[in-house]
Amino acid sequence: MGMTAWKRAGVSLTAVAVIAGVAGCQDGEEAKKPAAQAPATAKAEPQLQTHDAATKVIEAAYKKTSDAKSAKLRMTITMPAAMDGGGTMEMTGVQGWNPGAMDITMKGSLVQAGDPDAPEQMRMIMLGEAMYMDVGAERAAEMDGKRWMKVDLKGQKGQDGLGGLQSSVNQDPAQQLALLLESPNLKHLGAEKINGVQAQHYKGTLSFEQMLDSNKAKSATLSKQEREKLVANVEKIGMKGYDTEVWVDEAGYPVRMVVGMTTAVGTVHMNADYTDYGPKAVVKAPPAKDTYDLSEMLKGLGDS
Repeated sequence: MGMTAWKRAGVSLTAVAVIAGVAGCQDGEEAKKPAAQAPATAKAEPQLQTHDAATKVIEAAYKKTSDAKSAKLRMTITMPAAMDGGGTMEMTGVQGWNPGAMDITMKGSLVQAGDPDAPEQMRMIMLGEAMYMDVGAERAAEMDGKRWMKVDLKGQKGQDGLGGLQSSVNQDPAQQLALLLESPNLKHLGAEKINGVQAQHYKGTLSFEQMLDSNKAKSATLSKQEREKLVANVEKIGMKGYDTEVWVDEAGYPVRMVVGMTTAVGTVHMNADYTDYGPKAVVKAPPAKDTYDLSEMLKGLGDS
């Protein structure tokens, strides 16, 4: 197959990199866990909670979220124009953790990423370190009828984009709560209604180095050289801060998370709503007969 056919058969790696970076599903057991605390609720209070009280609420929410293992997800990602033209992407579906899994539908300008032939929406499945993208019937016709493209994220560890961000930013809600607990300025902002549900609003910030250092288990998966390269890449784009806001409902679960990654060229915004927390998510990989491996294809093109 020629290069032109491959380009038309593939999907935007920009979209893949965004998903790998902000929705890299890993086992939550590997993250740094907060110490066990007495259960706390997020019921509305007439005054703002102290730092210690806010920490107890987030610790309790972390435990409940980690134990739940999955939730329905609705997320919007917005990238500034200075990042390859910028754009937005909306994702809806189910996300699981312990083990990591995701089955979502994506739509928006980041999915097409400058390719007018790309589909307006796309289904993505992630299981562990394997990602599968549904390229659609039209492109499948150019790939011997195979409509699922597989991307091996494990093979991208320590590389630009895909592996680097996946190793450093974990967007499942339990991990985000663990990161929020590392913020030196965690604070309670008051009570609000989110999607008709009463919730308490919390906010904290971290520098990139604080974020990476806070997750010791994740950092340990990178060699010294890989970690240095990752930090260099992040410094190259000028990532300065990592802001997290979370709304915790009266049952103790996060119902909304807003994350902002500030860079020298603008801020990447990720807004996520979570519902229907429950047991392990049922996510299955596409049939092997309907799948082609992008890594093997690129290797073949390189050899030729």
